[in-house]
Amino acid sequence: MPVVEVMSETLASQVAAGEVIERPASVIKELVENSIDAGARKIEVEIQRGGIALMRVRDDGCGMSPGDAARSLERHATSKLRSSDDLNGILTLGFRGEALPSIASVSRFTMTSREADAVEGTEVRVDGGNAHNPRAIGCPVGTSIEVRDLFFNVPARKKFLKAESTEAAHIEHQLRLHALCAPEIGWVLRKDNRVSFDLPATADRRVRIEAMTGAESGRSLIEVPRYEERGLVIEGAVLPSDFARRGRKHQYVFLNGRPVEDSVISRALREAFKGSLSDGLQPAAWLWLTMDPTLVDVNVHPAKREVRFRDASQVRIAIIDAVERALCPGEVIKEVVLPPTRVSTPSEAVIAPVKESQESSRQQTVESKPFWQHESQPELDVQEEKVFKGPQFRIIGALSNLYALLEGDEGLVLLSPSSGRERIIYEKLLAKEEGIASQGLLVPVLLELDARDVDVLMRHQEHFEDAGFSLESFGGNTVQISGIPSFLKVGEARAFLTDLVDSIIDREGTGRVKRMAYEGFAAKVAEAGVKQKSWQLSEIDGLLADLFQCDLPYCDPSGRPTLVQISRQELERKFGKS
Repeated sequence: MPVVEVMSETLASQVAAGEVIERPASVIKELVENSIDAGARKIEVEIQRGGIALMRVRDDGCGMSPGDAARSLERHATSKLRSSDDLNGILTLGFRGEALPSIASVSRFTMTSREADAVEGTEVRVDGGNAHNPRAIGCPVGTSIEVRDLFFNVPARKKFLKAESTEAAHIEHQLRLHALCAPEIGWVLRKDNRVSFDLPATADRRVRIEAMTGAESGRSLIEVPRYEERGLVIEGAVLPSDFARRGRKHQYVFLNGRPVEDSVISRALREAFKGSLSDGLQPAAWLWLTMDPTLVDVNVHPAKREVRFRDASQVRIAIIDAVERALCPGEVIKEVVLPPTRVSTPSEAVIAPVKESQESSRQQTVESKPFWQHESQPELDVQEEKVFKGPQFRIIGALSNLYALLEGDEGLVLLSPSSGRERIIYEKLLAKEEGIASQGLLVPVLLELDARDVDVLMRHQEHFEDAGFSLESFGGNTVQISGIPSFLKVGEARAFLTDLVDSIIDREGTGRVKRMAYEGFAAKVAEAGVKQKSWQLSEIDGLLADLFQCDLPYCDPSGRPTLVQISRQELERKFGKS
């Protein structure tokens, strides 16, 4: 039987690092939270190669004495807790006493710090858990921590890191969370010797939101005025439903100065929009919540992003009420309420909801002929590379401009041209046979996006080109678009682009997952490519030929049927002739 032994301090720290330090962004989070707790008014962050080679965090906070600087690298050493009772009312961000020794155990770590009344500062160096003797050094007031060669002594963990650009995007996202949470602090981020953002301190949260999301979002912000109910204070802003996206990545919630994630809050936000959002979409929001720390548990997870409320229903009701008041239901909701069709089917998406246009389209399509009248069709011009291998149909008419009526060997067949087109476009995109036609813009459009969105766009640029976009990085988090898919209007480009980004983020990974990500991407492009596109009976022969060249001609990318057959036997039963 193996002998039980107590782990060394170095090994224990490396094990603890597995819980606290998942990637470079985790290091930045812990260091920045310590800077905020130290009362910093300006925090500067520098990274190289996605933080793997170098991370440096400087602040102008209170600094540390020589003794505190040395003790801060011991496990379970903290200035923020004195007894178990303190756990019930935590107002600081970093408090576990494990972050610094965990980071130092898996990197080449250097810390310098000086208090305001001290003549000189202190430097402490640790290489993979092996500490060097502290020494006096000249340095400004505050603390500077440098982390090099992360996971150099834990190669198994290092190999699971993503691409440098991806890790850099995670770091930037983490810093943007804290910059939004604490606008009264100035923030600077340098990536590979280039300034990514430089945000001066401000007392106006709206200024900080606009600086980080772009002018377009800033102009559309709807303020959530201060709302107070039973000790819970809510302030912030939301965007109209036009800016809604899939997932909760664009919801920023801060509780007592801490970025948090909570499903109760997300559901409350969605409820506040009173059904004005399509299925799967979440509103964009920035909410600052303040409440008695004894009424919330922030110790759920080492990352401290998950929380548990003592009275979750109170929080939910308060958020719904606060956001509803901001939205002014009599005005805003009236504009954004969707038609009562709930989720549009592919065929519904093709037809405009206005009756007049529907009637005129129907007249053009069937040329005022009764739907049962036979229309002779020219013989199919079969090209050598496109042999029609499917069943033979005779086209007999159209039904409500939604379906083509076909006669097959077994009976009546209804074809959804929109669903068929979705399948054709989808498989051509997957096979890289052809992309979506693009329309050039006379005046390129500049979009300021989230750092993670820009990272996805640049890494998958060829996919977006297949979808009809012509885009390039314009510096920072700005993307220049010089061409958009032919089926889009300029005003729709942002929403469609971010929707495609979300479809990749939701499925992105390695191996088969990469293929799944592109499949989801292609499905969205195909669905959008057939919207509001009319069809004529004369096109059905060619559509059928293309459809039966597909691997799965009988369903669209979402699994809905492209053709529905009603057999002669079933028809006879309906008419009582069986």
